[in-house]
Amino acid sequence: MSVLRRAKTWEISESEDSDHDLKAKSEPRVTLSPPARKRRSKEEIEAERLKAKERKEERGRRRAARAREKEERRQEQQRRREAADTLKSLRPESCIKSLTVCIEPALLQHDGSDILLDTLAMLEWRFTLESQRLSRSITWTRELPQGEDGRVCVEEEQMVLVFTLADFVDVVISVKEMADSDGEGTGAVLSPLLECLNRNKVVTMLVTEFESARWTKESEDHFPEQMLRPKLGMKSRDVEEVLVYLQLYRNISVVFLESWQDVTDHVCAVTKALSKRPFKLLTEGSELPFCVAGSWAGGARVERDGSGLRDVWSRQVQQLNRASPAVASAVTESFPSPQLLLQAYRDLGSEAEKKGMLAGLSVKTEGKERRVGPDISARTYRCLTAENPQLVLD
Repeated sequence: MSVLRRAKTWEISESEDSDHDLKAKSEPRVTLSPPARKRRSKEEIEAERLKAKERKEERGRRRAARAREKEERRQEQQRRREAADTLKSLRPESCIKSLTVCIEPALLQHDGSDILLDTLAMLEWRFTLESQRLSRSITWTRELPQGEDGRVCVEEEQMVLVFTLADFVDVVISVKEMADSDGEGTGAVLSPLLECLNRNKVVTMLVTEFESARWTKESEDHFPEQMLRPKLGMKSRDVEEVLVYLQLYRNISVVFLESWQDVTDHVCAVTKALSKRPFKLLTEGSELPFCVAGSWAGGARVERDGSGLRDVWSRQVQQLNRASPAVASAVTESFPSPQLLLQAYRDLGSEAEKKGMLAGLSVKTEGKERRVGPDISARTYRCLTAENPQLVLD
């Protein structure tokens, strides 16, 4: 007969439960309360308020600094953009678009004047036909920006007068009469011309249309006198005096041309020169980039006792190609003056010895030691002894 085994278990009586409940009830409950907050004094409150105010002001200053830097960058970009636009507008290819060639309608009566109009139209240059102060004249105007969107038209000082030989004969007669009367009478031809000169005009007379007597290369030097003498009954010296008077006293240049094609070439040349003038004035007014400020700007100072000559000699050596200050120092220490170096060259015999005399000099740079070398040695010899000013040292 098998024996049944019962699992071991704990049996808790009702009395034990009641005892446990009594113990739990009898034990006191502990309640954790937050620590009491320390009351701040007025000084601490005021200090905290001042710190908060300083932090707020600091944030405002940083914000204002960032806004100011942003505005400065914007203004700098705007200035660069405007400078680039200005530079672009002053370039010849852009500036020529603002020029207008003003042609007096009376010039269209001459045979061959259509060559000028056709050339200007082909080049797509602006030109107008309008009355001028002087008949048979050509002037130039330039449009300049004014304000934000406005533009103003400015008249250039250049003026070209296209005369036939008969017109120029009248000018010569008027100049001769004025010279004979000690400048009292100017004549009907010179009066408007001198009035334009008072407005700071630069006048050039182009004398053309010589179909009846074209000159050759053999007679070109004598052309004006030979053409004017039979028509005026004047001596060559008198004609030369008139030309000199117009050039020196009135600043009027006289150019003798063969045809209207030459007149057209002259007008185109003046137009191109006027288009290049603004950019040339801008570049000539700016400082040269290679003229740096510093010790090289004023050169080496030489006193009355001769101190400073070594620096001058050293800088002369540095002007040679690939001659560093260390190389110049090595040369000037061995030969303190150019005269001593020339004397050393004279003491040597062959040309090869003279060219290589400085090659073995020691050059110390940043703890390293090297030699002057044969190239700089030969270059220095050629610089000091060559008699040909056009000789290339390298």
